Amino acid sequence: MPWKLIGKDVDIRSTTAMVHIFYDGELVKIHAALEQGKRTGKNDYRPEKIAFHMRTPVWCRTQTAEVGGACSEVIGQLLEVNALYRLRAAQGIIGLRKKYGETRLEAACAKSLVVGDPSYRTVKGILIAGTETGPEPETSADAGIAAFLHGPKRLFATAATPAAAEDHHDDQGRREGEGVA
Repeated sequence: MPWKLIGKDVDIRSTTAMVHIFYDGELVKIHAALEQGKRTGKNDYRPEKIAFHMRTPVWCRTQTAEVGGACSEVIGQLLEVNALYRLRAAQGIIGLRKKYGETRLEAACAKSLVVGDPSYRTVKGILIAGTETGPEPETSADAGIAAFLHGPKRLFATAATPAAAEDHHDDQGRREGEGVA
């Protein structure tokens, strides 16, 4: 059966196991016939489309070594767990160096590590805002947690006065004496 492929007429012979593609009576390509769908060989893709498959976690780590230590640390943390799930984010961070340069990318990665969120979204946001060389965020030794640790007795101390608290205990005592909970 004739088939148009990139402007050429080809003949296709399909069996249950294989698909043979002929051009001018000569076999040019063989594909495995799969029940669940098509499978395209890597050689059939254009170079810019196959680049994703070639940029593995190892490639990402190699590229970040050229940028700097902070970038290597961000990519290392991203690919530490579920590397294939986070591969696109790692590739995206490396891709930011084309637009922003290695120096700015390294500074943005360092800042994302300081704020504790080494992700593509954070690194890109820092670069877009141009805050990669801004002042360090203020931190305290307790990270602001101590402001919320008052304990159970002081939790509502500012909401109720001591007199109101005594009245509440008296009302509760009367209810318990009457058998009402």
